[in-house]
Amino acid sequence: MREPGKREYRMQELAEEAGITVRTLRFYRERKLLPPPRREGRIAWYDDDHLARLRTISALLERGHTLSGIAELAEAFDHGRDVGELLGLGAPTEEVPVRLSPEELADAFGDQATSENLAAALDLGYLATDGTDLVHISRRLLDVSAALVREGIPLADVLGTGRRVREHADALAELFTDLALARGASPADLERLRPLAKSVVEAELSMALDRRVREAGTRPQKPPRT
Repeated sequence: MREPGKREYRMQELAEEAGITVRTLRFYRERKLLPPPRREGRIAWYDDDHLARLRTISALLERGHTLSGIAELAEAFDHGRDVGELLGLGAPTEEVPVRLSPEELADAFGDQATSENLAAALDLGYLATDGTDLVHISRRLLDVSAALVREGIPLADVLGTGRRVREHADALAELFTDLALARGASPADLERLRPLAKSVVEAELSMALDRRVREAGTRPQKPPRT
């Protein structure tokens, strides 16, 4: 059944809109880079989502990605959680979600934007899908992740560390919540006390980093690799 509000194309029309040949379109379909078209008898109907995917493929190819890599990204994308599932308990109260096209994700992380890393970010809940776009749960986390990758830290390690940080953050949040609830705090009280909890964690983390930096300064330096 045709989806309301979406333009539909026959194969020739879609290829012309995407700036590719029908032969290339067939090849992409055979490689399962595109979702199946809607069938009406013997006619295959494509829509704007297919056109967006074709433009994404072209953009990723221009950025140096291989068709095999794009196929893996498409599979992870198609099987990822959607935004409704990610935000099932409500949008973050302080974090700002950010919408990304696959091309923008590739620009942010370069060759680190692999299917494995995309699947890990989807599983962690950093990313979700929304039609032909991705949505990152937090602009701050996105910017920090991209900055760490630019510093030479593999994205897989950044995501693995993010998972561990979340475990510790959940434990800290539970500590503060239990402390307040034991005194009969209401949900409104918890929200009012939230900045105090964040200040304690920020101060303790700052001092912990100071200690680690001092310890690192006293360790013998490893000789450079030859």
